[in-house]
Amino acid sequence: MNVTLDQIQAPIAGEMEEFEKKFRASMQTKQLLLDKIMGYIVKRKGKQIRPMFVFFTAKISGGDPLPEASFRGAALIELLHTATLVHDDVVDESNYRRGFFSINALWKNKIAVLVGDYLLSKGLLLSLENDDYTLLKIVSNAVKELSEGELLQIEKARRLDITEDVYFDIIRQKTASLIASCCAVGAASAGADAETIERARLFGEKVGMAFQIKDDLFDFGTAEIGKPLGIDIKEKKMTLPLIYSLQQADWLTKRRIIYNVKNNDGRKDRVQAVIEFVKTTGGLDYAIGVMKRYRDEALEILHTFPASPSRMSLEQLINYTIEREK
Repeated sequence: MNVTLDQIQAPIAGEMEEFEKKFRASMQTKQLLLDKIMGYIVKRKGKQIRPMFVFFTAKISGGDPLPEASFRGAALIELLHTATLVHDDVVDESNYRRGFFSINALWKNKIAVLVGDYLLSKGLLLSLENDDYTLLKIVSNAVKELSEGELLQIEKARRLDITEDVYFDIIRQKTASLIASCCAVGAASAGADAETIERARLFGEKVGMAFQIKDDLFDFGTAEIGKPLGIDIKEKKMTLPLIYSLQQADWLTKRRIIYNVKNNDGRKDRVQAVIEFVKTTGGLDYAIGVMKRYRDEALEILHTFPASPSRMSLEQLINYTIEREK
């Protein structure tokens, strides 16, 4: 990949720095234990892609220079999303998040749940105190979608009867809704009209769909990534490459592969058999094709906005998300 994240971020480097200071300050609290945990959360931030989507979309929607509402919108998304991740780690009994210990691993489940609640209320208050009702509505809807998508996936994982349509519903709700809300919040914070906000939301949704399919491809060993190879299979998650390959298989093969997914018990040979099946039956190529289609649809929407350095960076950010190696 030629362009780095720092190069993509260049047109908003100053704003990102300002956002980090504001966000860090907003996380401070007089309660000592809570303050310690908030400091830990701020320190282990990821690539900051969500605020980037907010700021770039705000700029291409007329918010240049960025209004204060854009900073509050980005903070709202970070607070609510972090709350869901903290709760997720409790539900999944996960001890790590992005290579760091999770909150529940360090401070136990009860504290982690309370911290998630605190982050959620902090986000709600931030919006209410500033009358950011449109932003709050957009992000609250994304959190609702996220929960529904997670529950739909759990329900379907029990029976392993996921069709392509159901898979797209799950990833639209679980992943794409968050990036869509970043872009809609960006446009709304810049004072854009309803049509522009919806266009920005749809753009983000297409990017989110491509992003998740890329993530699913990593499970089959297309590159080295933070999650171990075959973890989706071990967790009985049906992703696009596997769904497509099963559609092409005869009844006996399908039965054997589903048996391996259902009863893999973490056994490497069974997981590997599923991976090999997908690779040899065109599942990866099919998923790559669908991912590129979503990317092209996102670019088509993006090009309806006026040309600018921020639009160029968004274009690079789309390519970064589907060309990344982890």
